[in-house]
Amino acid sequence: MLDNLDLNLSLDKETYDSKIEVLMKQLRSLQKACWEKKLPVILVLEGWAAAGKGALVKKMVGYIDPRGFTVHPIWPATDEERSYPFLWRFWQKLPARGQMSFFYHSWYTHVLEDRLFERVSDAQVPMVMRQINAFERQMVDDGAAIAKFWIHLSKKELKGRLKKLESDKLQAWRVRPEDWHQAKNYDKYRTFAEEMVVQTSTGPAPWTLVEGDCQRWARVKVLTQMAATITEALDRLHLQSPPLAVTIQNRLEPTEPDFLAQVNLSQVLTSEEYKQKLRQEQVRLGKLQQSLHQQKMSVLILFEGWDAAGKGGAIKRLTDILDPRSYVVNAFAAPTDEEKAHHYLWRFWRKLPNAEKIAIFDRSWYGRVMVERVEGFATETEWRRAYQEINEFEEQLTSAGCVLIKFWLHISQEEQLKRFTDRHENPFKQYKLTDEDWRNREKWPFYDVAVNQMIQRTSTPAAPWTLIPANDKYYARVNVIETVVQAIRNELKRR
Repeated sequence: MLDNLDLNLSLDKETYDSKIEVLMKQLRSLQKACWEKKLPVILVLEGWAAAGKGALVKKMVGYIDPRGFTVHPIWPATDEERSYPFLWRFWQKLPARGQMSFFYHSWYTHVLEDRLFERVSDAQVPMVMRQINAFERQMVDDGAAIAKFWIHLSKKELKGRLKKLESDKLQAWRVRPEDWHQAKNYDKYRTFAEEMVVQTSTGPAPWTLVEGDCQRWARVKVLTQMAATITEALDRLHLQSPPLAVTIQNRLEPTEPDFLAQVNLSQVLTSEEYKQKLRQEQVRLGKLQQSLHQQKMSVLILFEGWDAAGKGGAIKRLTDILDPRSYVVNAFAAPTDEEKAHHYLWRFWRKLPNAEKIAIFDRSWYGRVMVERVEGFATETEWRRAYQEINEFEEQLTSAGCVLIKFWLHISQEEQLKRFTDRHENPFKQYKLTDEDWRNREKWPFYDVAVNQMIQRTSTPAAPWTLIPANDKYYARVNVIETVVQAIRNELKRR
């Protein structure tokens, strides 16, 4: 495929100067339109070493407002970055709505240079490609414009440019040993690039192949396609229909299982049973901390449940035995303005645990298919596609070795009312009860449907839901710790 590119294509200087001036003015105008329409733009520049990517970026940014873009040069992952799923470091760099991000190399390094140096095995590549496609589709579905370029050089041109750079005292530092390794393994690296293009050139994010032996030709082609991609994305915004009125479903279809109705809420523990079992499970959990450290395992425990279901109490008993340096508890409320300017998963990617750490999430990304669905903060299109996005996200976590444990703490409506009343009458607990809690209670039937459908669509073999009977707080707290201990043990055994 790459061999079919005509690398003899070129532009004379006069034609280049006239075209580049027009393109740069167009790019500046498009940047303004992106800012006004809150369109995030992601530009991916890949290609051979010395293909002119750096010079191209420098040319582009010289014409646009520096307040509206960020350039991200991507180098081999650090030790810290390798302790997360590989896409973690790129989620941190995604542009806010209205901003541009230029990736000088990108997530594709994982299937190019990392593969060449055997940091990624051939067996891992299909999974990585699948995760990349999901990542890019999620960005485009959320409104981003993505332009991806592979700048191709002939073997002769590549070696010639590397030699020229190396002979220049002011430029020699730019040539890495890895660049010469590319040249020496030209055919192998080209094969990797072709596989990458074939498997990741999708409808939402297609590749543009650029003939790069003539730098003037390459620059004009990249800028022309970049302008076309942004223009097309802006046009899509104009064509989008206004959101339809939200219809809240308050009953399950006959074919849909009622998972919550199957939870046995009558299970209880006496005070003595509770003290004995709690201490026993806490000791077991405490002993597992050393294994987590030795195996460099990360653990993510997320809690969802009805208001007043006892999430805070369960988290407190879970952490009582743990070294406070080994865990962090994140409580998620309504997103901030900064968080709203990104994909809804962005704020959760930023809080993921690295190796050896335990992260506990009080509420999570499941707000997308519960609160945001019921309250109308997400359109029907958005919350419906979130099931797939969430499953893909969790698959990336577990495939990277993270132990993911998901709890739904379930109580009856009668028990919730009892706890609300207790909070209202207790001066020390009144702060826990808000007007929003009462409003949510009035929408119990709608949330009941949303939760059941959430469980059905996102309980997977790699990330199953655990439904905790929580009418009895003692039983719930012990059940939570037992489940965490067993999940960690299962992963240690698997390893």
